[in-house]
Amino acid sequence: MKMQRSAGILLPVSSLPSPYGIGCFSQEAYDFVDWLKEAGQTYWQILPLGVTSYGDSPYQSFSAFAGNPYFISLDALVEEGVLTAAECKKANFGRKADDIDYSRLYAERGRLLRLAYSRSDIGHNEAFTAFCEKNKWWLDDFALFMAVKGRFEGKPWIEWAEDIRLRWQPAMDYYRRELYFEVEYHKYLQFKFDQQWRRLKAYANSKGIRIIGDIPIYVALDSADAWANPGLFQLDKDNIPTAVAGVPPDGFSPTGQLWGNPLYNWSAMKADGFGWWIRRVEGAATRVDALRLDHFRAFESYWAVPAGAKTAKEGAWEKGPGMDLLRVLTGWFPQITYIAEDLGILTDAVHQLREESGLPGMKVLEFAFSGPDNAYLPHHYAPHCICYTGTHDNDTVLGWYDHATEQERAFAAVYLGAKDRESARKALLRLGQGSVAELFVAQMQDYLALGSEGRINVPGVAEGNWRWRMAPGAATKELAAEVRALTAAFGRC
Repeated sequence: MKMQRSAGILLPVSSLPSPYGIGCFSQEAYDFVDWLKEAGQTYWQILPLGVTSYGDSPYQSFSAFAGNPYFISLDALVEEGVLTAAECKKANFGRKADDIDYSRLYAERGRLLRLAYSRSDIGHNEAFTAFCEKNKWWLDDFALFMAVKGRFEGKPWIEWAEDIRLRWQPAMDYYRRELYFEVEYHKYLQFKFDQQWRRLKAYANSKGIRIIGDIPIYVALDSADAWANPGLFQLDKDNIPTAVAGVPPDGFSPTGQLWGNPLYNWSAMKADGFGWWIRRVEGAATRVDALRLDHFRAFESYWAVPAGAKTAKEGAWEKGPGMDLLRVLTGWFPQITYIAEDLGILTDAVHQLREESGLPGMKVLEFAFSGPDNAYLPHHYAPHCICYTGTHDNDTVLGWYDHATEQERAFAAVYLGAKDRESARKALLRLGQGSVAELFVAQMQDYLALGSEGRINVPGVAEGNWRWRMAPGAATKELAAEVRALTAAFGRC
């Protein structure tokens, strides 16, 4: 589906301001939607909404279908009467308003959410029963997975006792019975997440703001998806991966990136008519208006690293599902706007696949300043693309400028007419807005004039990512007017 000429802002839900340790579906989220409207924006791009696991990355989730309980608004639970304002205020989520302390969050949020569940009498709630029935096909496995994981002290499922690791029926029956209330607790969290997110999305849509979501190409090995569907992944008879995902050495890392996700058994998925993917996108389609297909190049060919390899240097390209899958997804869900994240090591075959699929690709301005032939410079664009200052994997514009080479800065000075970091920031935003791209998306940090302190993720670095939060009050009326003026000047309002 083609986009109208428009603009948007990339800001993860986790990066919203909030008194409760992490951005969530609280009043601050509604305030940000109002700010986007004032700023003349059409799109709010977020990161995956899934339950995060080790490393706190939204791209390593315990489920491709479940939502992150950290995003549940505690204020809404207070309004329901299952928590008190005093209980929430007493919790210690850390002292920094611009940072997420995940260890405190895990302890304090978990304690409050369990308290809310204990007071909810959720078993007699008809809406909850209907939600569980409607989502039974993924929710039963996910809730049991989380409950059993708790019983095994958080260990990955491949380290559980053999009977439940391999899902023998007597073991499945035993744990469902034994952990009944723990299973119900995890279903309760998903019910609350779904309820609150639908309310927020409906509000955004009513204000003319559309949500761009993100589908990670892979799922985590330690996920309900891999545990419940081992035949859909490249696992051996003991359900241990034979090969894992990553990318070869590139500009981000000289040894490549060893992601460690299990690879798909594409032949098994194709034989099933790609049913798992259809259900996955169907679930996402209820939550967002547009979908970014993460690591699009893997749909053409993916980097397979032998299990046990120390770095991603050891690997080989294997053929992906290509148009067989993309044709199914675009055919089943023609109402969804898809965006191809066609970044990384690209080949003619990847470009051909994107063109055949008809999906708009991504142009990242921070990659553009090596010289006049660089394809990321706007004078090379065709209109059917999405232009970004940078993605969540990039530095902010000011951070990029601070770390750019002398050659890049010299070329940027000529191309942008900018001689210092602040003039370069403003010029880059103007350049993206003025491009022929259908949609221009900037990181919120770039409008806030933040340096590397506002960076969300450094690829290939395992710790310290996904922590940045926007300061309370940073999204001012004055900034909205400034952003709107720029957006309107280039016909994107």
